[in-house]
This record gives sequence, C-alpha cells and structure tokens, in this order.
Amino acid sequence: MDRDESLRLYRQMRLIRRFEERARQLYTQGKFSGYFHTYIGQEAVGVGFISVLRPGDTVATSYRDHGQALALGCDPKRVMAELYGKRTGLCKGKGGSMHLFSKEHGLIGGSGIVGGSIPIGTGAAFASKYRGDGSVNLNFFGDGAMNIGTYHESINLAALWQLPCIYVCENNLYAMGTSLDRQMRETDLTKRAAGDGVAVEKVDGQDLTAVREIAERVVQRARESGAPHFIEALTYRYQPHGAADPGTYRTKEEIARWQERDPILLFEKVLRDKGYADEETVKVVADEVKNTVEDAIRFAEESPYPEPHELYEDIVGPLPSPQNLSGAPAPAGVR
Repeated sequence: MDRDESLRLYRQMRLIRRFEERARQLYTQGKFSGYFHTYIGQEAVGVGFISVLRPGDTVATSYRDHGQALALGCDPKRVMAELYGKRTGLCKGKGGSMHLFSKEHGLIGGSGIVGGSIPIGTGAAFASKYRGDGSVNLNFFGDGAMNIGTYHESINLAALWQLPCIYVCENNLYAMGTSLDRQMRETDLTKRAAGDGVAVEKVDGQDLTAVREIAERVVQRARESGAPHFIEALTYRYQPHGAADPGTYRTKEEIARWQERDPILLFEKVLRDKGYADEETVKVVADEVKNTVEDAIRFAEESPYPEPHELYEDIVGPLPSPQNLSGAPAPAGVR
C-alpha cells in the first residue's frame, strides 16, 4: 500500500473507533434505545477486507455492523441517525443499530439473529454467479455463528455450487460470554471449514497489513474461480458482548494482553516506520474523526423521528391491517 492508501485505511479505523466509543457513551446515557454492540478492537478485519472490494460487490454481516458500514463509505451522519431511530438514518430509523442496510454501498444488511446474515450473503454470491458479473460477497460473522445450522447449510451449498463467497469468521474468542473452548471441541476453525470443501486461510486480525494482503489474494481468487473461501481472522473485542453485558467472564489480564496488540496502534507504528506519518499527522487524523463524529451526533439529535404513517412505507407484500396508527385508511397501494 502506498502512503495515501495507508493513511486512508488508518483514518477509517480511527473513525470507527471514535464512532463506537461515542455511540456507546450515548447509549448508556439513554440517547437511543434497542440494543448496541461495538466493533472496538476488530477494526482491522472489516477495514482490511472491505478495502479491496469494487462496485457491485456485497457485504453481509452480523449485529456488530457499524464498523463495516463506515468502512464501506456510509455517511457517519446517517449511520448515527439510524442508531437514534431517526428518519434521516440509513434505514429511515426502522433498522436501528443491528440492522444497517445500504444498497448504494453494497451493504445487504446486518442481522440481529446469530448467523442470520450467512445465508443472505450466500444468496448474493449465488446471484453473482448466476449473472456472471465477477462480483463477490464478503460474509462476516463471529465464531459462535459456526454452531448455527444455517452456517453449515450455507457453506455446504457454496462449496457444492462453487459460489464466490468469502466467509470471514471474526474469531474474537467468545460467543457472547462463552469461550471458544467451551463451545467447540475443535478450536481451529479452519479445520472445521475445510471439511466442507472450501479453501481456508488463517490471519492475525489485529494486523491490518496481514489482513489486507490475504484479502487481496482471496478476493481475486474468488473472482477468477468463482469458488468460496473461509478466513479465520483471530481478533478480540475490547468491550463486553453488548451494552448490558458486565463482561465478568474475562480477566483484566487477558484484556490487557490483547490491548497491547491494538490494531490501530500496531498500524500507526507501521506508518511511522515507513515515514508515512508523524505526530502531527496522527493528531490531524484524530481531530478530523473527532469532528466528523460530533457532527454526526448533532445531525442525529436534530433530525426528526419518523411519522406514524411511515410504518406502512417500504413494506414488501400485504399488511395484516389496512389501518395506520391514527386510525385513518392506509396509504394508497397498501392493503
């Protein structure tokens, strides 16, 4: 990567980190409802893989989806507004934190269901093969999702039909509060995936350079061969599973060991060693992302909530009731 590309990806990781830290504070202050999961600590995985995509490619992911949305180029203002449930959000306030979606950016959805996005991404890969357009799907999920039935069904069909889907397992060592060795007998996830007949790779998910290198290779291979791939990205979430999780199943010592390998600090050192950045460069990026996130918060707080009648908009298929919340007839076209 040259200097410009390296700094672009560094800024993306810093933006995701700042966005998640501030959003977590806002959630605990009761600024928005629903549930909330941060991507803090896993930034290099999403940024590294998404950086090699091209227009027409798609991304399916889990409920920890803000990082991927921002890495894809979604407007931070619209992402924050969606967390707030505002009309100006990515999904007009109807998706919330766990269900971000942007057709424009190829984000075909986060999912509040563990493993719920895996068959959706596999379906997108099937569509790519059917059209023959050379596009691929990036399918992000956690280690816990590998025990879900739809994971096994999806990767089996991808291997059988040779679908251009890259399954990226973000192995952060815990399925909610259950450690890897308490949920699986075989803890080398590449061995499990290899049994389904897909090509497998393992990568240090804290090392953006390593993630980027493997992403370039497997995405290009999937484009050329139309074949699926499974990547185990070993990473770590620095915050508990979700906002209501006390995180008592991990020791302070374990968290501290992983914080020594913070992906942002590791890549910052790479930038300094290459002469791509100095103290002033780092400060400029930090100030930029801080301002971007604060602007996004203001935008979200000043935006309006959806009107009651908007409940009936953007609906596929008939609704069970022809009445909207005010008791008036449903809008034209809704039955």
